[in-house]
Amino acid sequence: MATAADGLAEPQVLARTKDRLFDGGADAYVVADTQFAQARWLDETPISESVRDALAPFNHVQVGTGYPDLVGVDRLGSDLLAVDRLGEDPPLIAVEAKGYTEDGTVDAERAVVQAHDRLNEANVAFVSAPRAAIPTAARTMARELNVGVLGVESDGVVTVLERPRVVGHGSTDAASAIRFQASAQGVADRNFGLNHPKNYVGVPLAVAHDGDTRALVEDRVVGAVDSAVAGATFLNLVDDGRDTLALTPLGREVVRFALRTAGSLDAALDGFADWKRSRKRFVDVAPRWGELVRRIVYSYPATQLLVEELYALHRDGHATPSLVEFVEYLHALHPEFTVELFLRGDDDVRQRVLTGDGDLRRDALTDGSVYHSPTVFQLKAMYYHAGVLTTRGAEPSNLDPAADEWALCDSLA
Repeated sequence: MATAADGLAEPQVLARTKDRLFDGGADAYVVADTQFAQARWLDETPISESVRDALAPFNHVQVGTGYPDLVGVDRLGSDLLAVDRLGEDPPLIAVEAKGYTEDGTVDAERAVVQAHDRLNEANVAFVSAPRAAIPTAARTMARELNVGVLGVESDGVVTVLERPRVVGHGSTDAASAIRFQASAQGVADRNFGLNHPKNYVGVPLAVAHDGDTRALVEDRVVGAVDSAVAGATFLNLVDDGRDTLALTPLGREVVRFALRTAGSLDAALDGFADWKRSRKRFVDVAPRWGELVRRIVYSYPATQLLVEELYALHRDGHATPSLVEFVEYLHALHPEFTVELFLRGDDDVRQRVLTGDGDLRRDALTDGSVYHSPTVFQLKAMYYHAGVLTTRGAEPSNLDPAADEWALCDSLA
């Protein structure tokens, strides 16, 4: 009789399943549940560092009435699905894994019931377990409930035993957090590399100009051209999906604004050249451009959530919350978003900050190194320059989370 000691305990099954389902492409993002970030599994079996590395990053994401072992988005191949995916967005995928326990059993049928519950919000649900331990009854139940079944061999090969159909669902808060990270708007692996919004707003002007775009950005806006283009793409000012950069509708509005206020693209770019390397607050130096930037950064998906919750804190008598206080407050209301926005994805960071149940360890939040730089430094600095927040951001290495202020410039209260 096989046991967890044979190498197919639940964490090992899940790591091999993740490798089979998610290819790491541009549209992919996946997290494992926080219980797998711990040093030991439920029966005190150690979880090796290599397995934790394979499963990272971690988050405690509710889908349906429970917390899947693995949840993410990706464009699955036809070998995994019963029918092709309809629509442009990759499906939200939930996985329930089972492995051998100390007594040598695998509760595959329970996993099918759990996975079926996830279809209340997920587009696709899979069960993954050691292949030899999946009975015919579990496969039959899965087929009837539209749950995919993956059989994991001891050598790591994963076989598709049952292929599910994709179902449609509206976006939930938890699902949105994962989709946010998987999109070009996310802050997982691709992020804002510069901390001044003028560097991004100048890009559409260079694209619309009849000169060389990259040379214009480098000469008149900022030397870090690639970072400027990436940020302009995240803010939906330009589209880099073609051979050459193209203006989006929002980018064309920026160009119209420049022509209306400066008279020509050259005159507008001359203004950006004057602001090059300036550390002064943009909304103070160039009020009209600053107001335009404010509207642009407000369209960034994270902004409305952060501003509304900071407003709620102010209304409740906490006008100048620290980063630690804000993260604690935000996590109580939007746990998945908070983890994805603020905490680095490294397995050691999330292991330190999150319990197995996904709760925060407050002591760990006072260490600046656990925070995600694109949020606490670059994004916060852009909010400062746009007149949204009272203070600029700081690199995690220079960050004192207990003293770092997150307060609105205009509280309305």
